[in-house]
Amino acid sequence: MKDFRELIDSGGIFVFDGAMGTRLYDKGIYINRSYDELNLTNPDLVREVHEEYIRAGSDVIETNSFGATRHKLQTYGLEDKVREINTAAASIARKAANDNAYVAGAIGPLGIRIEPFGPTSFDEARSLFREQAEGLLEGGVDLFVLETFSELSVIEQAIRAVRDVSDLPIIAQMTIIDDGKTTFGTTPEAFTAKLDELGADVIGLNCGMGPSHVLTALEAMRAVTSKPLSAQPNAGLPRDVQGRQFYMGSPEYMATYAKRFVQAGARFVGGCCGTTPTHIKIIADSIRSISPRKADVFTSIKPAEVVELQPPDIKVIDPEDRSNWSRKIARGEFVTSVEVLPPKGCDADKTLESIRLLKEAGVDAVNIPDGPRAQTRMSAQATAVLVEREIGIEAVLHYCCRDRNLLGMMSDLLGAAALGLHNLLIITGDPPKMGPYPDATAVFDIDSIGLTNMVNKLNHGMDIGNNPIGRPTEFSIGVGVNPGAVNLEEEIRRFEWKVEAGAEYAITQPVFDTEQLRSFIDKISHVKIPIVAGIWPLVSFRNAEFLHNEVPGVNVTPEILERMRSASDRGKEEAREEGIQIARESLLEVRDIIAGVQVSAPFGNVKYALQVFEVLSSPSSVST
Repeated sequence: MKDFRELIDSGGIFVFDGAMGTRLYDKGIYINRSYDELNLTNPDLVREVHEEYIRAGSDVIETNSFGATRHKLQTYGLEDKVREINTAAASIARKAANDNAYVAGAIGPLGIRIEPFGPTSFDEARSLFREQAEGLLEGGVDLFVLETFSELSVIEQAIRAVRDVSDLPIIAQMTIIDDGKTTFGTTPEAFTAKLDELGADVIGLNCGMGPSHVLTALEAMRAVTSKPLSAQPNAGLPRDVQGRQFYMGSPEYMATYAKRFVQAGARFVGGCCGTTPTHIKIIADSIRSISPRKADVFTSIKPAEVVELQPPDIKVIDPEDRSNWSRKIARGEFVTSVEVLPPKGCDADKTLESIRLLKEAGVDAVNIPDGPRAQTRMSAQATAVLVEREIGIEAVLHYCCRDRNLLGMMSDLLGAAALGLHNLLIITGDPPKMGPYPDATAVFDIDSIGLTNMVNKLNHGMDIGNNPIGRPTEFSIGVGVNPGAVNLEEEIRRFEWKVEAGAEYAITQPVFDTEQLRSFIDKISHVKIPIVAGIWPLVSFRNAEFLHNEVPGVNVTPEILERMRSASDRGKEEAREEGIQIARESLLEVRDIIAGVQVSAPFGNVKYALQVFEVLSSPSSVST
């Protein structure tokens, strides 16, 4: 057979196969199984599906390896068989194809978030993809098809991984939802231009939606690239019929759209979820009657020229101009803040009255936690707005990833900007099992690293899909950091990623071990952002025990535990005074290495926090 690149250059129209998973399910393999493992346990069944599609008229068949990456196979305890499964997948397809069809090594997304929206690094993602590509290459594929990707950063690592081991052609296919964009909001024009730049030989769409949405997107893609296009839509959207999912797009309907895909510039057409050999036969028969059309000549554009990737006339606001809090941090001035929990109900009067004391005392800002320990309270955002409007002191809004999906986060952040909030502390959030409603669902679409990147994009006038939002937001971006983390190496690595994502300052967990904080700051000295220390005035020995044993990331030293035990034995007042004294000592001990302090108001009593600040104006305080 010809080299597949000759097929690409020929100007002809070619047919891919349909869904592998749909056919395996129809043959009695239920979804609680690893379909990729069938390459080892039931290769005859896999080959049977390939042969059905070849008989139906497929010019190209895809290996049964869509989910055969280490992370996805780990779910089934098969992570040590990555290479074996992928090699078998390619070998089975190779035998089925013989000289009658080309074999495309199928690679799907990893199923995990990668930077900047998750903990997996680009290099780690690339390594996972490379491992799969090596197995497929060993089994004898003619090309690679990277399919069903929603994130450009992920498919970029897949492309780079394939290029690490092979120069075979790459078909790169994204997937869209009903608004015509990826789930991250990236438009077809934007991702097509990027895939063109990355060197994909064919650019296309698969899965996600039915043929109508795919056609609209293809027409937009055609305008920004001269590369051949591909289309492999689902057979419409699935419908639930007595508990089973059925795709309702008929073979005739799909064939009608296959012609339209070709007219829109597609050179490779096929099907994804819900499509069968019957669909592919009628599609193949339909497009065989179309004379191979030459690709029209279009002017290719660079990603930088796509409006979604670079909003025009955007002025990014300097940190010194975003807020008083941001200005003081940017100028190296010592900042003071107090953490006050939102009210438990809808009446904020008592909370606001206590915060009024902070303004009168000259505290720079109030930190408003977002559902700490998975407790139900008034929204932190609403509380922050009330604080700034009614009291006139700046709020530092804690914002966590636990309760909202990507769309909700985007809406919240745009709303916060519109309401005049400027200071953020971005955190991942405590899991619901810590709170009084352990059965509540956590979302965690992204973690604090991804959210930091999202906010940084908003500050540059772009959403997470690199689409313009108009006037950029003006957020001061803070992140959490834990000097007492059990896995300190991992904590430092994540902190570095947060800074790379756009973090401008960090606030620590409550510090009781000051030597530990000094050691930590020394270890992150290469990361040049200001550190604000968290200080917690203890009120009793039970309070100290609770923090040490039940609040993740907080380490109360044995010495402090003993001091609080002894003070508590003498009475409540003595214990409270001892806790305030410990907080004062801790603050003085680290005053020379921090950019500010966040003092917690235990049980909502801001007077205890204000007593800690008194040490800053005493003659013994350390100056910076």
